[in-house]
Amino acid sequence: MFGAFKFGNKFLASIIRIGFLFFAFSVPAIAQPSIKISAARVWPAAEYTRITLESKQPINYKHFLVDNPERMVVDLENIELDATLSQLASKIGADDPYIKSARVARYKPGVVRLVFDLKTTVKPAVFSVKPYGEYGHRLVLDIYPAQPVDPLLALMETDSPKDAAAGMSQPQQIAKADKPAPVKDEEEKAVNPRKAKASAKDKKGAPDLVRLITVAIDAGHGGEDPGATGRQGTLEKDVTMSIAQRVKAKLDEEENMRGVLTRDGDYFVALGHRVVKARKVSADLFVSIHADAFVNPEARGSSVFALSENGATSAAARWLAKRENDADLIGGVNLDVKDKYLKQTLLDLSQTATINDSMKLGKAVLSELGGINKLHKAAVEQAGFAVLKAPDIPSILVETAFITNPEEEARLGDEAYQDKIASAIVAGIKRYFANNPPLAKAKLAKN
Repeated sequence: MFGAFKFGNKFLASIIRIGFLFFAFSVPAIAQPSIKISAARVWPAAEYTRITLESKQPINYKHFLVDNPERMVVDLENIELDATLSQLASKIGADDPYIKSARVARYKPGVVRLVFDLKTTVKPAVFSVKPYGEYGHRLVLDIYPAQPVDPLLALMETDSPKDAAAGMSQPQQIAKADKPAPVKDEEEKAVNPRKAKASAKDKKGAPDLVRLITVAIDAGHGGEDPGATGRQGTLEKDVTMSIAQRVKAKLDEEENMRGVLTRDGDYFVALGHRVVKARKVSADLFVSIHADAFVNPEARGSSVFALSENGATSAAARWLAKRENDADLIGGVNLDVKDKYLKQTLLDLSQTATINDSMKLGKAVLSELGGINKLHKAAVEQAGFAVLKAPDIPSILVETAFITNPEEEARLGDEAYQDKIASAIVAGIKRYFANNPPLAKAKLAKN
């Protein structure tokens, strides 16, 4: 009887096993749902071209380079090949500095392949960015040239005629004009050499030289990071770019000044790299231009901020600093990169002297802005703005007006008003140097 029971158990187990196998083979495997690309964007620039693919889920990928001819290949796993992704190729413009064209196709089951035909040898950075703000998961393809763009070399190649005439390979000083206008006062003499006292040589017969001042002009936000948006759809990144270009043009008109833009188009630049650029061109000042935003549309007025080592001067300044510092999270920064130069630039050094000069510059600019717009705060405020952390360059952040205020949004979109803001910033810079003449630098140039 026991043997029969044992036999019955074996028979039952066999039946169960056969039934399970029949079920396993008769039911189709559940396919893993494909990931849909919700947006594909391309941001070409002289420094690098950025491509972003946005989705609701993280994207698994592999990438590699192929030469003869130069190509970059990116394989996307479990991606739906829809119109959004297929249209990526049409977004590559003929003027893209690094990409000739792109192709998108199904490579094999479960894999979509992107092939970028390149114009030159590149050094790509491919990384994922977690959801932040209005963005979902993003796969970022940053295509850099194998030989990075040198900001100083780029500046030399675009020197204004005044620099070329002075024969400056790395301009730091310029000679005074032979027949300048008479001096009106000490302020004009310090700021504008055209109005300085006529003197081709000093008593010892040495050339009378005037210091060339370099101002780094930082147009806030850009590319993936639009900044704040007004009710009428005005984007902060567009306003700041327009004003920054105007400031540069006005500085370049000055005999002993030049402006250098940290970005010259609609593309993303990480906050720390803006500081690095300023240092690489030996900037004397750093001016970051923004348009303020607040939940209350009644908020209005212009403000100027400097860095603080001891906390923010107000809750509003602390909130604003956090919002501006979040630009890296919005724009998308490759957190795996360990940039030694950047780390050195942003060291928490004692910046007391630099901050003092930043406060003087801020007061001068704020005073000029008060002549064209109501001031949100009558004094320069301070907070921990990452973009102001150059340890050796006086730096300020200018909130030109509130883009979230309907009236000020309309003014910010007006070219004449943008020009007034630019003029006020330049006037403040000139006032600062009138009272704080720049120190001499090592290299001189003379006729």
